Amino acid sequence: MTINVERDYELVVLEITGRLDTTTAPNLDTVINELSEDTKELILDMGGLEYISSAGIRVVLSAYKKMMSNQGIMRIIKANDMVCDVFEMTGLLQMIEKD
Repeated sequence: MTINVERDYELVVLEITGRLDTTTAPNLDTVINELSEDTKELILDMGGLEYISSAGIRVVLSAYKKMMSNQGIMRIIKANDMVCDVFEMTGLLQMIEKD
């Protein structure tokens, strides 16, 4: 998995490619935990994400909680059908704005 980080003031875009699973989820968790409290909008660009496991879902949920505690928002963009299905089954799709 690779994570490309783009910052623009209070906006952070994380472009995630590859597989988000037990092996790679800690890397994304580290990036998210390093976000400053000034981050008010987090966009997870999942256009290149091929697979997400329960470990990846936990990291996404953790990111959502972090943004809520910062009084910010989080959006998921470009997720493929498989990723959207996983988010729908877990109820995350209702909590997270998706483009």
